[in-house]
Formats: sequence, C-alpha cells, structure tokens
Amino acid sequence: MVDNCSIGQLYAGAFLPGFLLSGLYIAYITIRCTIKPEMGPPIPKAERKDFIGLLKVLGPIIPAAMLIFLVLGTIIVGIASPTEAAGVGCLGAFLIAIFKGRMGFKSLVIAAENTIKASAMVMWTMFGANIFIALYIMVGGQTFVQTLLLGSGLGPMTIIWIMMGILIFLGCFIDWVGIVMLCVPLFGPIIRHLGFDPIWFGVLFAVNLQMAFLTPPFGFSLFYLKSVAPPEVSTMDVWKSAVPYLCLQFIGMTLCLYFPEIILIGPKYFFRGLQ
Repeated sequence: MVDNCSIGQLYAGAFLPGFLLSGLYIAYITIRCTIKPEMGPPIPKAERKDFIGLLKVLGPIIPAAMLIFLVLGTIIVGIASPTEAAGVGCLGAFLIAIFKGRMGFKSLVIAAENTIKASAMVMWTMFGANIFIALYIMVGGQTFVQTLLLGSGLGPMTIIWIMMGILIFLGCFIDWVGIVMLCVPLFGPIIRHLGFDPIWFGVLFAVNLQMAFLTPPFGFSLFYLKSVAPPEVSTMDVWKSAVPYLCLQFIGMTLCLYFPEIILIGPKYFFRGLQ
C-alpha cells in the first residue's frame, strides 16, 4: 500500500486528520459539559487568574509537546530517519523522567522489561501474520480478493468503503499490528490499480485503525480506561461511554475519505520540492 512512500509524507498527512479528530472531541466535550457542567467541572478561578497556577496547569503539557517534536518534528524537517527519531524520542523520554525524578534504577529495569515484552509480542504477531499472508498468497487468496473486488463492477468509492468496513470489523477482534500485516498486502495492489494516492489511503487506513482502540471487546484503550476507573465503573459502562467517540472517529474518517485534501495538504506543504 505504502511501498516506496516517504514516511515523512505519511506523518505530514496525518497532521490535519489528527487536529480534525481532536477538534471533534473538544467540540463534543464542550457541548456535553455546557449542558451538564458537573460532568467536567472547570479549573478553580484562583488557579486561572494566577499566572503561577496557570503554569502548573499547563506545565505537564510542555514535556509532552517537546517529546512529540523530537519524534515527529525531526522526521518531517528531515533531521532524522524514523528509526533515528525513535531513538531520539526514547532519549527525550528518559531525560524527562530524570528531570521529574521518576527514573530510578528500579524504574529503568521495569521499563526495559516492559519494552522487551512489548517488542517480543509485536515480533511474534508480525511473524504469525507474515506466515499467514504468505500461505494465503501462495494458495491464490490475494488474486481471488483482487479479482472479486475489481471484477465486481462496484465503483471505486464503494470498494474503499468495503475495505473500511473490513478494517472496522477486524478492529473488534485483532490487534492493530495484525490488521496492518494482514490487510496491507491485500489492499495495496487494489488501491494502486484504482488510481488512489497511496499516501492518502495510508493515512485513511491509520485513521480507521483509531477506532480499533475503542471497539469492544478487544479495544486496548477500553482496558486501559477500566484499569484506572473507580471500582464501581463496570466494563459495560466503559464500553457504552466509548460509543460517542467511535461515532466522532467515524465522522472524521468519512470527512478524510470524501475530502482527500485534509490528508494531502500536509505532504504538499512540507514536501513542495518533491511534488
């Protein structure tokens, strides 16, 4: 799907969709909290009026913003490759943890152990997915899918919607790494045959995968939220609370699908010389 595409262009293409989704979330939360203020009580006036209090509120955002720039900013401006940017981001997170006094030897060991576990899980997922897709291609599955979709007589946008529906369904049951490893080899040739921009579809694919983190029963974010929620909040409560955000993500994905410039304006601006 995105073979030979610039990673920097993919990151640049994700900027506006990210702001679009954030804007939808902010608008929804603002409306809900305006209707029911008790759902999101404001910061006390004393803290808002006092400059030091305001800094305390905004303080936690600054390190996160710096970390985002170290990873994404260095890729987009061409300072570092994706692999190098990952190392720079790791170093930045390490220094921030030291600055905050949270990086003792025990924390470092725990972080290393968790990294090894997560890396091993991802590698085994990729290994299994590669074996599956290789066998699938060997028995003609890829050709079958391409022939079925391209020979169905359906319009290009209908085929795109079928792909989006498959991704949404898989997101309910499969880890996002597995979805990428399984679907990219199948969808990539079809996208190129239909004449769609691979950068556009790559970012659209990623926007769709955002729903996978909130779609029960396998949504990772739902488990994270349940782990930090009060004991009286049930898993079903968490699932129900995710529905409005799933709808907002679907709206965002639909806008990106029908208005490709939301995605493509970033690569065109940051990579003008490559157009």
